[in-house]
Amino acid sequence: MRDVLEFGGVKSLPEVTLPVRFAGLVVSLDAYTLARDSGETIPLTRGEFALLRMFVTRPGRVISRDTLLDAFSNRRFEPFDRSIDVLVGRLRRKIEAHPKKPRLIVTVPGEGYRFDGLCSKPSEIGKLDADSATTRRGLGPPRLSIVVSPFANIGGDPEQDYFADGVTESLTTDLSRISGAFVIARGAAFAYKGNTTDLKQIGRELNVRYVLEGSVQRGAGRMRVNVQLIEAETGAHLWAERFDKSIGDLFEMQDEIVARVANQLRAEFIDAEARRAAQAPNPDSMDLSFQGYAVLNRGLSPDLLAKARGFFARALELDPGNVEALVGAGRVDLNIASFFIADDPRPLWAAAEGSLSKALALAPNHAFARRAMGLLLCETNRADRGIEEFDRALAIDQNGPNAHGLKGLAKIYLGRAEETEAHVDEALRLSPRDPSVWLWLSWAGLAKSFLGEHEVAVGRLRKSIDVNGNSSWVYFFLAASLAHLGRLDEARSELEAGLARNPKFTIPRFRAAASSDNPIYLAQREGAIEGLRLAGAPER
Repeated sequence: MRDVLEFGGVKSLPEVTLPVRFAGLVVSLDAYTLARDSGETIPLTRGEFALLRMFVTRPGRVISRDTLLDAFSNRRFEPFDRSIDVLVGRLRRKIEAHPKKPRLIVTVPGEGYRFDGLCSKPSEIGKLDADSATTRRGLGPPRLSIVVSPFANIGGDPEQDYFADGVTESLTTDLSRISGAFVIARGAAFAYKGNTTDLKQIGRELNVRYVLEGSVQRGAGRMRVNVQLIEAETGAHLWAERFDKSIGDLFEMQDEIVARVANQLRAEFIDAEARRAAQAPNPDSMDLSFQGYAVLNRGLSPDLLAKARGFFARALELDPGNVEALVGAGRVDLNIASFFIADDPRPLWAAAEGSLSKALALAPNHAFARRAMGLLLCETNRADRGIEEFDRALAIDQNGPNAHGLKGLAKIYLGRAEETEAHVDEALRLSPRDPSVWLWLSWAGLAKSFLGEHEVAVGRLRKSIDVNGNSSWVYFFLAASLAHLGRLDEARSELEAGLARNPKFTIPRFRAAASSDNPIYLAQREGAIEGLRLAGAPER
């Protein structure tokens, strides 16, 4: 997903496989470099490069100041904010022959800015479309590019228009927080409200890969909202969801619908892009990253982690600065170290911290990287600091369910397992069909097991396995709780299932992987060790 260059809130722009040349300059959008034809490198800040990238991928189009403010500073409702003008001025001084009389980045009075560098003559300005020579050179729809088409008010009640528009606007905002997503601004999307333009045409005109459309219908005290994700190029329906709820607080309902749709689309995007990547004859760094994340979403068994590690390693060979691949590689090392797979977890924890630190240095506002760093801190006896990272992630993406679930895990390490379930419940509320549901349920089960509530723990852990049975440690904790309940035959059966997924598991390895020196946590962990012994776990 490296075609994201984060500056403030700017999101991804189109992937370009060839250098773009204009006015004696060569810009590589893959290598993040700008140079003169002579080979002299022109240094740009991240913000300047992100702005240049936006211009060269939209040649001849007027980009409004509101769009730029929304993309770069999330301040589109502050009309007197001049930060974009300052940034444009800095970029002009580096690429224009005469910055005070710009010919490449042209001011369009009352509208915004237009990039004329790729137009061969003035008569072509504004006439470049999806069939232009520029597009044929590689400027196709960006990965994870989407427009939220204005939701239709099926009932026809004009009073419900505000609700339909509110859902559309909120989804546009929430989807823009997905790392790597390029989301068309609301103004451009609402230009299609009420017309019957074909979705394929919308995709071509807006240069996006996906269209999210929906409808709102109210009747008999209930509100029904239908949502569909469509591949713009083919018109194929990739995912659909229906919400049918009693009308109460419309704003609360809107927030719930938006959070659930946005969270579900994260997983749908990864799966869709991974399928595309699997068919690519020469996958690039981004393709490999998507494939790695698709594997991680299937579970955290040793085999799956090894497969994901291979994808991320290949991605980083192609592009050492791929933020998503750095986070993925860090997650793999972290999971191998933390879940009783490695003999000595310390080198893996160190490697994970290195990868995640590099990712955050490149993209400080990367919520996923913040969550991964928080988990690393939790697993290495720094749970208080881990919670701080989860709170930072929530400040970036307030509807991110994993941060809530991870706070529940952190509370176990701090000896406060009784607080875990509330955090897990919040994660489940925000994203009940999330790929991580099994993980949150496993933490809720672990907390109940540590508290001695083994009957409840068994229920939570079995639900986790029902959702995703690929991860060995869930079986081990289930076996321990069953043994404490005296159900030894069941305990041995679950232990065998766990060992089939991780044959290297032993009690000494489990003991060595303690994540905290909190005395309450350590005492509760001894209870799990006792249960594992009763179930017949190997001692060496």
